[in-house]
Amino acid sequence: MTDRKPGRLGGKSARVFLGLLVIYLVLRWFEHRQVYQPYRQLETSGSELGRPFEDVHFQTSDGVGLNGWFFPADADSSRKHFVYLLCHGNAGNISHRLEHCAALLETGASVFIFDYRGYGRSQGRPGEEGTYLDAQAAHQWLRQKGFAATNIIAFGESLGGGVASELALRESLGGLVLQSTYTSITDVGAELFPWLPVRRLGSIKYNTRARLPRIKVPLLVMHSREDGLIGFSHAEKNFAVANEPKMLWEITGEHNQFLEGDRAGYLEGLNTFLTRVEAPRGQQPSEVKTEDRR
Repeated sequence: MTDRKPGRLGGKSARVFLGLLVIYLVLRWFEHRQVYQPYRQLETSGSELGRPFEDVHFQTSDGVGLNGWFFPADADSSRKHFVYLLCHGNAGNISHRLEHCAALLETGASVFIFDYRGYGRSQGRPGEEGTYLDAQAAHQWLRQKGFAATNIIAFGESLGGGVASELALRESLGGLVLQSTYTSITDVGAELFPWLPVRRLGSIKYNTRARLPRIKVPLLVMHSREDGLIGFSHAEKNFAVANEPKMLWEITGEHNQFLEGDRAGYLEGLNTFLTRVEAPRGQQPSEVKTEDRR
C-alpha cells in the first residue's frame, strides 16, 4: 500500500495540472474571441462610394501581407494634404466601414482604411502586437505615398483606439482621434464580465489611458453618452489624462450607430478639430475646452 501512494499523488497532481491548463487555454480562447471578431469575406468592393480609390496591398515588418483601401480627397480640397489613417473596430472588416469613410471624406481629407492581420483579405491571425505592426505598416505606406507624417491623422474607432494610440508613440503624426474607445481592454472586460478575474488574468491590454500622458499631438475624443458597450466614462478618463491641445466632442447614438443620428454634429466636431490641427504649431490654443453639445 505504501509503495502505491506516490503514484496516486503523482497521478492526482497531473490531473490537477491538466485541469488548470485546460481552464487557462479556455480563458485565452474566450479572451481572444471577445477582442477579435474578424470576418474574411468582403461584402463591398470599395467602388460603391462612386469615387476614385486604390485597392492596396502592403506588408508589415514581420512579413504579413495586408489589404486596405485608399480614398484620395477631392482634387480641389484645401485639405487634400491631410489623411485619416483609419484603425477600425474589432468586428467585420473594411467593407463594413464604407459609410464611415464617406463621412470622413466630407471633411476634405483623404482616407486610408486597412484590415488588421486575420481580417478580410489580410493574412495572419490578429493579436495585440500584430495590430500595432499593422498600423505602422499602414503609416509607412502613406509616407511612401507622399504624405508628410505631420499630415497623418490616426483615427482609432472602438478597438482601433488602442491601436492608434500606440501608433502615436511609435510614429510621428499630425493628430489623434479616439472615437467610442476605451481606457483599456481589461477595464472593458471587467465591466462586461464582472464575475471573471479579467484584471488579473487578461493578457490583451490595449492600455490607451496609460499612453495618453506621453502623447504630444492634438487629440480629439469623440463619444456618445448612449454608448452601451463602452461607457462615456472611458472618454472622460482618457480626456482627463491627455495633454493639450485636446477636445472632447459628444456624438450621438449607440456604439455602432454614431452616423445614424446627428451626422452634421459629428462632422462639425471633425471639422473643428482639423481647423485646430491646421493652425500654426505656435498658435495652438493651450486652453482648449471640452466641447459640450448637450
